[in-house]
Amino acid sequence: MSRPDGDRAPLLFGRPVPPRTVAWLTVVWLLLWGELSVANVLGGLLAALAVVWLLPLPARKPALRIHPARLLVFLAVFATDLVISSVRVAFWALRFGTVPPMEIVEVRLRTSSEVMAVLAVVALSALPGSLVLEARLADGELVLHVLGLTGDVQGTTRADVAKLEARIVAAFGTTADREELR
Repeated sequence: MSRPDGDRAPLLFGRPVPPRTVAWLTVVWLLLWGELSVANVLGGLLAALAVVWLLPLPARKPALRIHPARLLVFLAVFATDLVISSVRVAFWALRFGTVPPMEIVEVRLRTSSEVMAVLAVVALSALPGSLVLEARLADGELVLHVLGLTGDVQGTTRADVAKLEARIVAAFGTTADREELR
């Protein structure tokens, strides 16, 4: 059993024992005991080795990577989008007697990663004035209800979703996800 990055974990009696997991479990053990001593370190190592040897985790490829600088960009732009959307919805809510423009828009996502698609759905649903009515993740298609936009609603919405998706993939995507959007 190998780790996703291709490195093999050392074997103990024929089973892989990932050093990072053992180290992390040992630190947790020490924190639980609250005292740094040779006996606690050795006990933590033995307990960690027993846990990872008796309860091995399956090898998996990470579906989410956090890129701090791009995450900050995503959060800043998303916060700005939240404010703009809130003002737009408030504007239409305060215009009594006027029905705000509404439209149903189908959008195709460019990424095939379900994790990135779910993050896009969550972000779109959090924005006031947009609601994901249907998400066909297998096809990469979303059906959105858009409130309060005028003009070319279809084109504007598709462009906004593409930009949001690109920021999400830049902030959280793996190398394969980012390559897919190029």
